[in-house]
Amino acid sequence: MEALKKQLVKHLNGGEAFMPLEEMLKEISFQKLGERPKNLPYSFYELFYHICFTQNDILNYCTEIQYKAPNWPKDYWPAHREPQNEKDWRNLVENYRKDREELTKVIMDPEIELTETVPSNSSHTFLREILLVIEHSAYHSGQMLIVLRHLGLHTT
Repeated sequence: MEALKKQLVKHLNGGEAFMPLEEMLKEISFQKLGERPKNLPYSFYELFYHICFTQNDILNYCTEIQYKAPNWPKDYWPAHREPQNEKDWRNLVENYRKDREELTKVIMDPEIELTETVPSNSSHTFLREILLVIEHSAYHSGQMLIVLRHLGLHTT
């Protein structure tokens, strides 16, 4: 089971089947975060915010007995296409990293069996929720890569 847990952590951090978000963050400047190139319906910031919010929501779903779901879709997407200031952007990135570390702790916790159900829902397992974070991040990171390419910031 430990080997499976280590593989899940690798996939969670990206680089197995998709470009790690940490690498994408290095390719965009604060000034470009809110641009929606080529008539795309989203900016890099909007997609990253959505990934962060959803990741945090799933983390809470996995760890809180009295979990309360946010309002879909309103709460899952930002009110603006760009961060209000650089401090807000740095906080969002830092929260993404902290939540990713917390998810890693959940995965690697020897007391947690991945096939056990999460405290908030007896129908969903930890494994299901971790795979959901991985799939969701992969899906939207592909969109983020498209934004980077259309902005001329990623060429390979």
